[in-house]
Amino acid sequence: MSALDAVLSQIDRDFDQSVERLFALLRIASISTDPAYKDQCRAAAEHVAADLDTIGFTTEVRPTAGHPVVVGKANGATGPRVLFYGHYDVQPVDPLDLWKTPPFEPRIETLPDGRRIIVARGACDDKGQAMTFIEACRAFHKVTGKLPVPITTMIEGEEECGSKNLFGFVRDNADEFKLDLALVCDTAMWDQRTPAVTTSLRGLVYEEVKVTCADRDLHSGVFGGAAQNPLRLLAKILGAMWDDEGRVTIPGFYDGVKDLPADIKADLAALDLTEDKFLGPIGLKHSSGEKGRLLIEQITTRPTAEINGLIGGYTGEGAKTVIPGEAKAKVSFRLVGEQDPHKIRDAFRAFVRARLPTDCKVEFGDFGAAPAIQLAYDNPALGKARTVLAEEWGNKAVTVGAGGSIPIVADFKNVLGMDSLLVGFALDDDRVHSPNEKFDVTSYHKGIRSWARILDALARG
Repeated sequence: MSALDAVLSQIDRDFDQSVERLFALLRIASISTDPAYKDQCRAAAEHVAADLDTIGFTTEVRPTAGHPVVVGKANGATGPRVLFYGHYDVQPVDPLDLWKTPPFEPRIETLPDGRRIIVARGACDDKGQAMTFIEACRAFHKVTGKLPVPITTMIEGEEECGSKNLFGFVRDNADEFKLDLALVCDTAMWDQRTPAVTTSLRGLVYEEVKVTCADRDLHSGVFGGAAQNPLRLLAKILGAMWDDEGRVTIPGFYDGVKDLPADIKADLAALDLTEDKFLGPIGLKHSSGEKGRLLIEQITTRPTAEINGLIGGYTGEGAKTVIPGEAKAKVSFRLVGEQDPHKIRDAFRAFVRARLPTDCKVEFGDFGAAPAIQLAYDNPALGKARTVLAEEWGNKAVTVGAGGSIPIVADFKNVLGMDSLLVGFALDDDRVHSPNEKFDVTSYHKGIRSWARILDALARG
């Protein structure tokens, strides 16, 4: 029996205890955004640190201006030095009355289709996912007495409220965390049987724009037909951001956007994500994205522009015949490839200003800008991960882009100079951030086995 086979057997034998260890973490109400749970967040950090201490790590609970970061180090092994990132904090549980059972009393339930699931807040995001990695390390430590590669952990407590203190923590300690590869377990599988490696995360620019015309709201019967209406003006300007092909018309918007390699695009096409499958469940039939692009490209690997809110004038009950003096909109852009978020922001503002009448004015509010992340398709770690994930799950591991963002991953690249390998085991029906959050028992079990295989593959070089 090879060392890996022995480790996998240990994972199987110890799985019931792995579930109990996860339950112990899930019972801690580590809601990071609510100051009332500060002590619980500290308790979760100390719990994780104490657990890591038992499996070969030297750990510290490092302070930040907010919740602490658990830093664990296990040296002595050879091979690439890896940084594992996860988070112990969770989302609030509201609305509480929609939970079938208390959110911090984890339980196992059997679904009508026979799947067994772990139900609790944080079961998937991210306590269950982080524990897949920790349990894989535990099995190696039990069987071999050491970990297969040098591992440093960075398990934070503020991901669910923006990781606002982690960025400074990474920059202040950059020399310590400049390793060879970051490992992240906070993403999803393609489906219940198909593993996935997330190779890109879209960046984000979020802007508020306020257009002011008259110096007050006006009687539409007196001024209508002569006075500029800022709602109509803003709607016209924003509507001009797309052409009839669904492409964004802001000059320079697609600078840094590259087409997918042919083999990767073929893999995505083979997943057969149709409009009916994706849009049907939300009551829609037709995609509004770029024509000539796969639906999966539109939602993961292509940039987007969206109007998130349009506010102005009278919005109360009944009628009030006014022309508003001002109108606001909230607009976001999801970025890919090498798009520069600051250039996108400046180009959007120039686009608006160029269409503004001389007697109107505009103000902008900046709600954040983060670049996209793209893992090189020829990265050796990616190839190794895909190979061993296929061995574990029995299906080819697909490479997919994520439509959302994990902003700290950008700092791993831009500040620490590391690529990130993002492998997760969440499913579409895990109800992340919602009542009755779950994590499939199979996802947890095979997730542990998957990380064992990935660590072994990295160690073998």
